[in-house]
Amino acid sequence: MSSPADTGERSEADSIQPIADLIRQNRKFLLTTHEGPDGDALGSLLGTQHMLESLGKDSVMFLAAKEFPLPIEYRHLPLEDVFHEPPADLRDRVVIFLDCGNIDRMPVDFLRDGGMTVVNIDHHHDNTRFGEHNFVGSSASSTAEIVYELAVELDVKISPAMARALYIGIVTDTGKFMYDSTDARTHEVAAALVNAGVDIDDVNRRLYESVPLEKVRLLSRALGKASLHCDGALITTCITAEDYEISGAGEEMTEGIIDHLRAVDGIRAAAVIKDQVSRGDAARKVSLRAGDDSTDVSVIARRFGGGGHVKAAGCSTELDFDQIVAVICEALAEQPES
Repeated sequence: MSSPADTGERSEADSIQPIADLIRQNRKFLLTTHEGPDGDALGSLLGTQHMLESLGKDSVMFLAAKEFPLPIEYRHLPLEDVFHEPPADLRDRVVIFLDCGNIDRMPVDFLRDGGMTVVNIDHHHDNTRFGEHNFVGSSASSTAEIVYELAVELDVKISPAMARALYIGIVTDTGKFMYDSTDARTHEVAAALVNAGVDIDDVNRRLYESVPLEKVRLLSRALGKASLHCDGALITTCITAEDYEISGAGEEMTEGIIDHLRAVDGIRAAAVIKDQVSRGDAARKVSLRAGDDSTDVSVIARRFGGGGHVKAAGCSTELDFDQIVAVICEALAEQPES
């Protein structure tokens, strides 16, 4: 099987070969990803599960129960077999973190206790390389793209189910191939996945066109509260417990709202600040997107203990709306405009 990786168009400081060797040498695995999983996290999780199963491995997926229900866009993914508690033989399994920039983005104690072999497969530029074995392909469009390359390295035949999962990871993390992380190699991988059996029309319909009315009502309320700050450099909206109640929407229906704000002309950053009414952790979640090439929103997210990409990042915080806006404006002022 040929791969775009064979062209040598990109090079990484890490090598994928040791990860492939480790998978060959071990039989039992546990896969996980970051909290609040997005399309790339879930697609990479499922894609890796299919890959390991095709190799005859004993693999299980783990996500905390609090991550469910998933956003509407991802509920069609076959995740019924995901573990919400550690398996009894956890210590016998190699733990693979997917799309997780730092281990604190999966705040589950049993995964941080030590005593296990930890593999870290990711594409975030600010990854802390917390694994015993790391492959951080920061030039890749998505972690799903890296999983595809790993499958090629392992000579795995890409099944339609695996192809669908990885395609979802790529198409969502590239903003439907619109973000600047997309290059010729990304399209080559996507084409290989389509050739392996992805129904593009069905995927796009399930991701972007199966929208419940409650989500439309929530979007209307969110856009109605959009406001500019920092002399027009920042656009924000807030989604409160009242917004969820009046619209009838759940917290999982906020996916994609920030893309409407990011499209506003002349801004440097967009932020959606959401109350987390059903969770026992931080009071608010903040989604950040860059509006120009001079802004690195991952730097802003790290001020709140979060992280992400240069153009897309997020965090959780106990601060209120005005405090969050003040911190973002301060951080923007420290990044010179190009």
